[in-house]
Amino acid sequence: MMILELLEDGFFAAIAAVGFAIISNPPRRSLFVSALLAAIGHSIRYFLMHFDSFSLSISQASFFASLSIGCLSVFFAKRLAVPAEVFAFPSLLPMIPGMFAYHTLQAIAIYMVCKTEADQLHYINLFYSNGTTTIFILAALVVGVAIPTFLFRRFAFSVTRGNNGKD
Repeated sequence: MMILELLEDGFFAAIAAVGFAIISNPPRRSLFVSALLAAIGHSIRYFLMHFDSFSLSISQASFFASLSIGCLSVFFAKRLAVPAEVFAFPSLLPMIPGMFAYHTLQAIAIYMVCKTEADQLHYINLFYSNGTTTIFILAALVVGVAIPTFLFRRFAFSVTRGNNGKD
């Protein structure tokens, strides 16, 4: 049952990643890699959040998923002679916390029209909770995908320099 859920999660993330990738008009050979990385990353996040042995928070799971996307992006960048960002960014976009951001703005909008103090307190708590979650997920995504680029600096940037990593 868990395998089916992971495959389903990865499949829909792959579709979204291809849609995001097509917008930036990348080389066609990179579309499959973007889809593959999104599927792997999103499935890792889902697994880490829902498997009983791990049960990580969404921001922690997003960090490990984006770290894996970053590592695989650097790997495929060299193989296909395409900058790692071409794979990494479309693969990360399905993990952007849109619902948390939406609920943050929704809570502050409702807070502004609430009449009772109890309702105001409820919506301000929702605002801070969802807003903090949004910020932590975004930070985890950014830091996770950036770490491999810094660790494998010569390897990651060699594609765009055209000197195969020789400084």
